[in-house]
Amino acid sequence: MSRHCDCHAASRIVNLVSLAVAAALVTAGSARAAEQRSETPSSDEVTNSIGMKLKLIPAGEFLMGSSDADAESDEKPQHRVAITKEFYLQTTEVTQGQWFAVMGARPWQGKLYVKSGDDYAACHVSWDDAVKFCEQLSGKEGVEYRLPTEAEWEYACRAGSKKRFSFGNDAGRVGDYAWWGGFVGAGNAVGEQYAHRVGRKKANAWGLHDMHGNLWEWCADTFDAEAYQARSGATRDPKVSSGSERVLRGGSWRREPNDIRSSYRYMKTPDYRYDAIGFRVVRVLE
Repeated sequence: MSRHCDCHAASRIVNLVSLAVAAALVTAGSARAAEQRSETPSSDEVTNSIGMKLKLIPAGEFLMGSSDADAESDEKPQHRVAITKEFYLQTTEVTQGQWFAVMGARPWQGKLYVKSGDDYAACHVSWDDAVKFCEQLSGKEGVEYRLPTEAEWEYACRAGSKKRFSFGNDAGRVGDYAWWGGFVGAGNAVGEQYAHRVGRKKANAWGLHDMHGNLWEWCADTFDAEAYQARSGATRDPKVSSGSERVLRGGSWRREPNDIRSSYRYMKTPDYRYDAIGFRVVRVLE
């Protein structure tokens, strides 16, 4: 009888130990999974260590360029483009505060047509400067940051829209979404001749601010006026990498509504700096 009781007790001890070990393994596994989740963003919006907010842009297809009669020749022909990988895109242009946090410099300081402050869009930044910023931010954050391709930029700007602007065709609504017209005279919508605080105008359908106006934004691509004519059928993740000038998109606080349309293209050399040029960044998903 006593031996039976001893065996029963021993069996209970073994079971309890097994349960404790299993629980510990489950806890350790959950901790590892949680750590992995914290390293890999899964939210539709993330905020990094310097306060940048970035929205998850889904993969999809859109019509790139314009079929409008008054569109520029380099916007034609309109053609179907597939963006095959989702990515995070900054909800605003890079601010002066964010630039200084990474680069430790203020290239806009002392320049004409600039107002200083942490929430103002960073200008007087060349394409070369923007690429260097992305490299240093990548090292700081431990994840890859880069400039958007021209196709990614227009896809995100449109946010599903096929109209002239992300919000429709009515140029009378531009002032709700964009800082524009600083030197347009009677058409001046603001009367303030500088790049403004980011995020003060309405966002597009994907939660992105200032895709129209405020600052021209550098893209990763080199500029080719005939790039669209060389494409036929559906194009996947296009990027132009031959040429000397870099693509700018979105228009600026200086321009009129026609120049801040979703499809409007512009270009400058990679070392060019100006009070109406800045950028926003992509955060790459692993």
